[in-house]
Amino acid sequence: NHVLPFRLGEPLRIVSVVRRAGVAAGPATSTTVVLRCADVLALLALAIVASPRFIWSTMGVWGLVAALAVGTVGAGSLTYLARQRRLREDVRLPGPFTVGSVFLAWLLEAFVVWRVVGWFGIELSATDAIVVLAAAVTVQLLAITPGGIGTYEAAATAALVATGVPVTTALTAAVILHGCKTIYSIVAGGIAVVLPTPGLLGRFRLEPPTRPVPTVPAGTGPVVLFMPAHNEAPRIEGVISSAPSQIAGRRVVVVVIDDGSTDNTILRARRAGATVVEHGINRGLGAAVRTGLSYATDRGASAVAFCDADGEYDPAELETLVRPILLGQAHHVVGSRFSGRIDHMRPHRRFGNQVLTRALRYATRQPITDGQSGYRAFSTLAAAQACVAHDYNYAQVLTIDLVSKGFGYHEVPITYHFRTSGRSFVRLGTYLRQVVPTVWRMLNAHPQSHVSHSKENNPPCDINPGPVRSPLPLR
Repeated sequence: NHVLPFRLGEPLRIVSVVRRAGVAAGPATSTTVVLRCADVLALLALAIVASPRFIWSTMGVWGLVAALAVGTVGAGSLTYLARQRRLREDVRLPGPFTVGSVFLAWLLEAFVVWRVVGWFGIELSATDAIVVLAAAVTVQLLAITPGGIGTYEAAATAALVATGVPVTTALTAAVILHGCKTIYSIVAGGIAVVLPTPGLLGRFRLEPPTRPVPTVPAGTGPVVLFMPAHNEAPRIEGVISSAPSQIAGRRVVVVVIDDGSTDNTILRARRAGATVVEHGINRGLGAAVRTGLSYATDRGASAVAFCDADGEYDPAELETLVRPILLGQAHHVVGSRFSGRIDHMRPHRRFGNQVLTRALRYATRQPITDGQSGYRAFSTLAAAQACVAHDYNYAQVLTIDLVSKGFGYHEVPITYHFRTSGRSFVRLGTYLRQVVPTVWRMLNAHPQSHVSHSKENNPPCDINPGPVRSPLPLR
């Protein structure tokens, strides 16, 4: 309130409680109103006890009306909290400690008033200090300037003059008094921006999951390798033909998720022997990955993997990625280009990958060396529970989602060569608009308390993937 105009400090308290404690907006708002009303009424009560005649002569009937109005608002909010308490176990009513703390806070602030005006040779009694404080603070109920600057000084000056202090001395003391309070508020508020965690700017790191998901050996179903594709006709046949036919006695099924291609991608993918799932329209890479994960898990895959269809990743290395899944050693395996071999990568992309990887490593607390890899494998449980939170891409949001749910993180080295034709869809401006806000929301979502083994009981995403044309099942 000392910094923000129009009493924006009050809604900021609500935002803080909702974000930091996970309290619903209704109880948080009511609690803020109750405490603010208790603030005003406690200060008026102290002032009436200290000098009832002065308070009545300065405030009169209008002061009584204001007190009744504040009391009515506070009682209404308290009634709402009482009703919420019957519905929610996490709602508590203010008790004696809270009420006592409100009175103690005002007494301490009255002590500050007494001490500061004493610097100017003004001898105030304890009761006079309370009256000056009450006059300076209660008048701010109608103030809309930052922290009541001007109104506080005017009211405090008037109260000091009423006790016999010369007006010049009273004004000087009032200005210094408010300055001391403002300095304290800025220092304390600056600390409160980051403490307690999460800060008012939100959480920038995941909390460790409460229960890591145990790993188990994979079943005997096929290994599904799906490839999101959009206008990849010149390259897709060669990529599909590089995939192995079986891994550890399990057949490999290649599925192409066509994301609204306008060239011959679908025709060439089928000619190369792949199953094709068509979006019909271009919905985005993230939507294609979401479709592929759902398609594979719905058809009994023992492990699910995906790689780009542009030839940058080698499907022949699929066994390296899925082996930890099949052996029950991991739920989420990422092929790391930077711990493997990079034949070619443009310098600006290498730099961007390194920057984003460091940010993701910090946010997830995982030993990530390649946060943007497009070659990944999943257990059936991880694939079923994975949430790709937007349609634009998948890399950061998929990693954050799985780590937050306790699926862990595992890397294996792979080879990489930058595409020889075509162009990447990633653009810096679009990336910042689409990915950064989503990542922030995920980091500030409430941690997953558990992971269900039933896809129906724990749906992976709130995003509606829309209709897709699907071929026959794998079985």
